Amino acid sequence: MNSTVNISANTQHYLALEEKYGAHNYHPLPVVLERGEGVFVYDVDGKRYYDFLSGYSAVNQGHCHPRIIASLVEQAQKLTLTSRAFHNNLLGEYEKYITAYFGYDKVLPMNTGVEAVETAIKLARHWGYKVKGIEPNQAKIIVCSDNFHGRTTGVISFSNDPLATTDFGPFISGFEKIPFNDLPALERALQDRNVCAFLFEPIQGEAGVVVPDEGYYKGIRILCDEYRVLMMADEIQTGLARTGKMLACDHENVRPDVLLLGKALSGGTMPVSAVLSDDEVMMTIKPGEHGSTYGGNPLACAVAITALQVLKDENLAANAETMGNLLRSELEKLQSPYITAIRGRGLLNAIVISHPNADAAWELCLALKENGLLAKPTHGDKIRFAPPLPVNKEQVMECVNIIAKSLQAL
Repeated sequence: MNSTVNISANTQHYLALEEKYGAHNYHPLPVVLERGEGVFVYDVDGKRYYDFLSGYSAVNQGHCHPRIIASLVEQAQKLTLTSRAFHNNLLGEYEKYITAYFGYDKVLPMNTGVEAVETAIKLARHWGYKVKGIEPNQAKIIVCSDNFHGRTTGVISFSNDPLATTDFGPFISGFEKIPFNDLPALERALQDRNVCAFLFEPIQGEAGVVVPDEGYYKGIRILCDEYRVLMMADEIQTGLARTGKMLACDHENVRPDVLLLGKALSGGTMPVSAVLSDDEVMMTIKPGEHGSTYGGNPLACAVAITALQVLKDENLAANAETMGNLLRSELEKLQSPYITAIRGRGLLNAIVISHPNADAAWELCLALKENGLLAKPTHGDKIRFAPPLPVNKEQVMECVNIIAKSLQAL
């Protein structure tokens, strides 16, 4: 580890507890946080940091947003869980609210992002057999190389990240990978009439915020219509105002057949996810064929309604667009020899680090931490810059100064 990192005895105490008693399936920065407010988080020693990861876009509305927390507390004192064996007074209200919000007939509520992905896969296959008329057990779903849709055994079956797949097989068949941002490859794949769906991230986040060419989403929509295939957009990270529109697909006014949401759907308070679609797809699922104990619980419903309302009331998509443009233009002005690419849309951004030291991106993140900004590398040489959406101009400029100062560590 970089010797310039300061770790207090207090912080070390908490790090040691995790090291001893927790599974070692993450490699976090050596910082222990205990409080968050807006765009800031505070560690156990009281030091303040800008959060430039936002819980992988789960806290778009800002940490501990007062209205979201108020809804959480109020509902938590009434009723938190009934299971779906019974009705509750908030599920229908939430279903009505979110379907009107995004313009779909139906919603299937789940908890985590990867559960939404698994739900979409089952829905697509069901639709393929019952509506499109694919022969039993022949349905295929097209996905993109370098995708990240979660870590269940079903979803890693179509990952090409060795870290995600090595020694976790055997895997599930029925998926075909094509390059991202490649419409001709998609059209070739769709020649197979057993294809029921195309599942994609509008911007590949984990791959390093890879933004496709203009017209990609429209091209997908046209091809899916032509070949009668479901367009399934995983907007779990790109949705909910993160990219400067409510959904990333909105940049091209394209409506997916199946929309996957999660993360900021609860404003970072609890796991809440959703799959939205129209009746032709959603009504193929019958009682007993899919479910979740916690899916659609009244606490999640109350929180999600408020979390969605905050996005509109505070105009966070427009702010993400403006502040994202500012952030990228100011990073360009740094003219750093170590930054070979700056890419992103709205407040989902990344830089690519070039340096003889293979650990340069990690060490830059350690320097950023020392200077009061938290970010994390992905795939070795890329660092995501994705602050909560209420960030203002003064804060963006201060963060760019922190980044400039930290680059000197390289």
